[in-house]
Amino acid sequence: MASKKGTSSFILLYHRTPFDAVVDSEGRIQWADQKSPNGIIPTLRNLFLSNLDGTWIAWREVNEENDDSVQRTLMSNPAPFVLKRIPLNSKQINSFYHVTSKESFWPILHTFPTYFDVNNADWGIFETVNQRFANAACEEAAEGAIVWVHDYNLWLAPGMIREQRPDLKIAFFHHTPFPSNDVFSILPWRDQILKSLLCCDVVGFHIPRYTENFARAASCLIGAKKGPKVPVGARFLESGTALSEPSETQVLEYNGRTIRLLSSPVGTSPDLIQELVHEEEIKKLSQQIEEDTRKGRKLILSASRVDYTKGNEELLLSFERLLERRPELHGRVVLMLACVSAASGMKIYEDTQRSIEEMAGRINGRFSLIDWVPVRFSTRRIPYREMIAWFTRSDICWITPLRDGLNLVAKEYAAARKGQDGVLVLSEFTGASVVLDGAVLTNPYSHRKMDEAIDIALSMPPEEQILRMEKMTSAVESFTVSDWAEEQLGAMS
Repeated sequence: MASKKGTSSFILLYHRTPFDAVVDSEGRIQWADQKSPNGIIPTLRNLFLSNLDGTWIAWREVNEENDDSVQRTLMSNPAPFVLKRIPLNSKQINSFYHVTSKESFWPILHTFPTYFDVNNADWGIFETVNQRFANAACEEAAEGAIVWVHDYNLWLAPGMIREQRPDLKIAFFHHTPFPSNDVFSILPWRDQILKSLLCCDVVGFHIPRYTENFARAASCLIGAKKGPKVPVGARFLESGTALSEPSETQVLEYNGRTIRLLSSPVGTSPDLIQELVHEEEIKKLSQQIEEDTRKGRKLILSASRVDYTKGNEELLLSFERLLERRPELHGRVVLMLACVSAASGMKIYEDTQRSIEEMAGRINGRFSLIDWVPVRFSTRRIPYREMIAWFTRSDICWITPLRDGLNLVAKEYAAARKGQDGVLVLSEFTGASVVLDGAVLTNPYSHRKMDEAIDIALSMPPEEQILRMEKMTSAVESFTVSDWAEEQLGAMS
């Protein structure tokens, strides 16, 4: 299938838009910055500073099923680029994103096969949505352009793009974990997914373990030939954690093509975070946290969202056990659990949130004193500046997902605590565990390991805290989100 060539030398495919669309009182769309100014979206936007004829392709929700009008908007910030939005009606969004992506793919990617549900998945709709993204990319791309595809929602887009436009350079970045071969094999569409990804020139993952899992799946399931393994980069721990890997495959051969595999964890923006720490607004918020919540007590912060992969229930149970076995801590420690609610209409997340709320309520009911409530619980999305203030006041950041592709909160905490003390308790099943040497690693599946880790954190001497934090801050500063983007795109050449 031939495709008309466009004029863009750089195309980015991501289901998220570069700005939030806000409809004003007169029904006009205004573009507002993301609620979180840090992170991947601003970095991806900044790529258009050096790609002035670039295009960002996302989706938009339409009310009419037969509305197939693609909106093409010229954006001017941070530099001129085109935002092209693919129309999807509510049925398509529900099937493509909430059902196939979240009920079929998500549990497999995070190694929760018992949550896998294929019965409601409409593979035809998933193919259709990916085809629309692929078509849009091919229409916009100039001869030999670079197309960068993001995340598992668009697994099929690379193969569809390659079929139409063999002249293009295609990269793909996987933002979630990639599971072991036996777990990935549960997906009935596994071959189609792998063959599509092997149409790329570069396939990127956060850490070597995910890269190796993908290489093995491609080799065992569809016969891709693996190149020789090489030692992992200096930024990764080679051993000692659940996700460490001493060596990795960097090249696959398939159907006469060479595919580069690249492990580079998404970074954060330490300079921005450290600037914010010293802003007067942040200092005022920090003082308010001290007066309202901390009050001289040890403050433990945990920030995530409502999801069965995030380990919030296991964390609360560990905190409850802490208060049971150490009554001397009553009135002297506070847990702030910031747990953003999931989108409505997804029963499994609603059940998870109900369980978390019941646990927090039970702990407060059991242990609260007249002037002390042990668990502060919030399901609202905390503004980014306020979150920085929480980082500055939190003695311990407790991040213990059962599985997480990376976890930027852990990196942000390390950046915000530069030159200070503080303890990061981190699950060894997060991608960040192999890049943040200095964290207190724990196994969230083990009561004993969780209890040991929080005890270590609460009793760690300030001198040791500062040494550990220096190592983590150095790691965060040595590989930022901008470094990640440059490395991934640099691999194309």
